[in-house]
Amino acid sequence: MRMFTNAVMLLILAASLPAFATVVVSSPANGSTVGTSVQFVASANTTTCSKGVAAMGIYVDNSLDYVVNGISLNTTLSLATGKHLAVVQEWDYCGGATSAPLTLTVSTQSGVSVVSPANGSTVSSPAAYVATATTACAKGVAATGIYVDDQLTYVAQGSSVNTQLTLPGGSHKTVVQDWDNCGGSATAIVNVNVAGTTLSNLQALGGWNQWGELAPVYNICTSSCPGITWSMYQHVSSPSLSGNATQFNMGGTTPYSDVLWSNPLIGDGTTEGLPDKAHTLLPSIHNMTVDTDIYVTNLAITQDLEFDINLYMNGIGMEWGTECNHLADGVWDIWNNVNAAWVPTTIPCSLNNAAWNHVTLQVQRESNNDLLYQSITVNGVTHTINQTVAPFPVPSGWWGMTVNYQMDGNYNQSPNTTYLDKTSVTYW
Repeated sequence: MRMFTNAVMLLILAASLPAFATVVVSSPANGSTVGTSVQFVASANTTTCSKGVAAMGIYVDNSLDYVVNGISLNTTLSLATGKHLAVVQEWDYCGGATSAPLTLTVSTQSGVSVVSPANGSTVSSPAAYVATATTACAKGVAATGIYVDDQLTYVAQGSSVNTQLTLPGGSHKTVVQDWDNCGGSATAIVNVNVAGTTLSNLQALGGWNQWGELAPVYNICTSSCPGITWSMYQHVSSPSLSGNATQFNMGGTTPYSDVLWSNPLIGDGTTEGLPDKAHTLLPSIHNMTVDTDIYVTNLAITQDLEFDINLYMNGIGMEWGTECNHLADGVWDIWNNVNAAWVPTTIPCSLNNAAWNHVTLQVQRESNNDLLYQSITVNGVTHTINQTVAPFPVPSGWWGMTVNYQMDGNYNQSPNTTYLDKTSVTYW
């Protein structure tokens, strides 16, 4: 290593005087995890010594490992694995000294750490990719790239990426990969679902159909339904998250009777201006997300709350039904189209009482028209379902997508009120 002149060495050995100086460390970051070969980049200045900065050095665990004349340093030191205290210090020509301490963790493992997006998450396009790579290679990481469905889409020089990628709607396997200067490589798989077309604020739409379902047969009835009552009021400002919620009410005298509300989104009777007369839109849809906020006024009397999305085309009916079976088995159930029966999951239905709850359902139409229930997220907690059921036959003239909401009565058909807000369906 280059040594100080005698004059400079005498200054260093002399008693240090107070100084107003600054040491700026560009690399490594304080608190970071690094490989065994660590690059130190730093600079220094002083405002109290007119002669300036004489030298800079690096202490590792109280041992002076590197010294260089001048106001900057750029060097690589080999450090043992484990935690270390590194101190970058400057000495000026007036006997002053200033330092910047760094706590470092040295690891021999190579890897890619992805900050965003999360594996398995649903993202919008363009999607933000933020990641960093570490390597045991003494020469460091040469480049970092992103594969989308096995195609290299983006490459950045160095050990990090921070970019926006435009992705088509649907499910994608993406891989963040680094290549080091020793011929090594590491990867991190990030599976993402890219949201497609979103139909928003469905609770505020016109065109909602309303039916009673009178126990025990549950035949559909409209205006004349003795034993069950219901009503619906839109554009409610309180309680509301958007200022445009919808209130749903049910009651009556016949226990365990239900009320079903349904809105035709695509195809026959569309309320979204999507008639699909060419019969091309519905066959292209394979993924759907139902997302809503629901306010439960009295959980103690709430028997069931049901959320459905339906597809009808080419004589095939597909109903993804999901219900919070609160007062029966206490779990979320899914609907079996073939057997016309509810199938309990192991996911507990624990909604917040007298408060808003956020519910997201992720479902998929398979290539053979089987129905895949993928997941349900309640108040930020995602539960995987991954159960498949078959479709059922419908009249060949049926063509459309509908979204449903249903309230079920309890043992004495207690009057009950709920609210929906910010209800949306996303499809791709």
